[in-house]
Amino acid sequence: MNSTRSPFLTLTLVAMTVFLVFQLRENKRRWQTQLDALAALTNRAERVSQTLPTETNCVNTSEAEAITVYKRVSPSVVAVANRGLVRSGFFGFQLYEVPQGAGSGFVWDKKGHIVSNYHVVHQANTLTVTFPDGARYSATLVGVAPDYDLAVLKIDAPPDKLIPITVAGSRDLQVGQQVYAIGNPFGLDTTLSAGIVSALGRTITSMTDRKIYDVIQTDAAINPGNSGGPLLKACGRLIGVNTAILSPSGAYAGIGFAVPSDTVSRVVPQLIEKGRVTRAGLGVQFLPDHVTARADIEGVAVYAVLDQTPAAREGLEGIGINRLGDLIFGDVITAVDGTPVRTIEALQAILDPRKPGDRVTLTVARADKTRELAITLIEER
Repeated sequence: MNSTRSPFLTLTLVAMTVFLVFQLRENKRRWQTQLDALAALTNRAERVSQTLPTETNCVNTSEAEAITVYKRVSPSVVAVANRGLVRSGFFGFQLYEVPQGAGSGFVWDKKGHIVSNYHVVHQANTLTVTFPDGARYSATLVGVAPDYDLAVLKIDAPPDKLIPITVAGSRDLQVGQQVYAIGNPFGLDTTLSAGIVSALGRTITSMTDRKIYDVIQTDAAINPGNSGGPLLKACGRLIGVNTAILSPSGAYAGIGFAVPSDTVSRVVPQLIEKGRVTRAGLGVQFLPDHVTARADIEGVAVYAVLDQTPAAREGLEGIGINRLGDLIFGDVITAVDGTPVRTIEALQAILDPRKPGDRVTLTVARADKTRELAITLIEER
C-alpha cells in the first residue's frame, strides 16, 4: 500500500534541514573565532613569559651590586664586645665582669689587626671579637686614638679567617654616591644597610672634645652597634669608619657620620707601630677666638711660643706688655699655605692631615705689617 507524504511535512523537513545546516556552520564559525582568540592569547602569553625575569636573572643591577658587596665584605666584619669589672656592693670585695659596650669592627690585615671605634673599647677589661660564622677570639688592645675615635685590636686567628678590607681614598668622594654600611646594630650581627653620601667635610666632636674633620655624612641606616663598622663604596672598598649618629632618640634618624678613610689610613699604621698617634703642630699656644674677636682682630692670635722650636727660631711672637702695663698683641696668623684662617678650629683643620717634619707657610700680621714665615711642624703631645 503506497503512502503519500504530505507536502507540508516535506516542507517542514526541508526547513529543519536547512536550519540545522545553518546552525552547524554558525557554530563552526564561532568556534573558529574562539580558537583563534585562544591561540592569540597563548602566543601573547608565551612572548610575555620570555621577557619576564627568571629565578636566576630577577635581580636588577642595584640589587646585584649590594649582594656582591655583602658577600665580599661581610666575612671581614666582626662584632666587638667590651666587658668591664664591677664590685659587688659599696664595701664588697667580689669583682664581676659585666658587658659594658658592644660595637663593630673589621679586619685590617693578615696579622690579625682589627679596627674599631675608641668609644667601643673605652674602659674595657676584656675584649672579644666574633666573626659572622660564630668564631670567637680574645682581643688585646694595640693602640687608641681618642681624638679620632679610632682603636686597633689584635687577635690570634688563622690566616684563612683574616680577610682584610681594601681601602679606597676618601678625598675624591662626591655627594650622592652610593654607599653601604655593614655592622651589628642592636646586636643583630652582619647587617647591611644602603644609602648615599649625604654631605662631606662635616666636623664632629670626639670623646676628648677635639674636633674630627672632613667627616662623611650618610643616610645609610646606622644604629647603636654599627659603631666601628665599615662604610663602603659601591665597589666594596672602605671609605670610612662609622662612628656616630645624630638622633634625638638615639636610634636611626637618617644622619650618620663616618671617619674618612684618608684619616684612617694615616692613623691606624701609627697605632699599630707606636700605640698612639703623632699630631703635628706649630709649638704655639693661641688666644681663645672670643678674645681675638673682641679685640676686632681677624685671624688666630699667638699667645705664647714654646722655646727652642722652629716657630721661636723664625721669630714668631706672642702677646706682651708695654711700659704702661697694657696688653699688646704679637703675631696674628691670617693664612696657612695661602688658605685664610679666622679661627683656631680652621687652623687646626689645615694642620690635621700633616705630620711632624712637614713645612707650612704662615702669613702673619703684627703692628699693621704682614710677612710670611716658613715653619717646620713639630710633634704635639
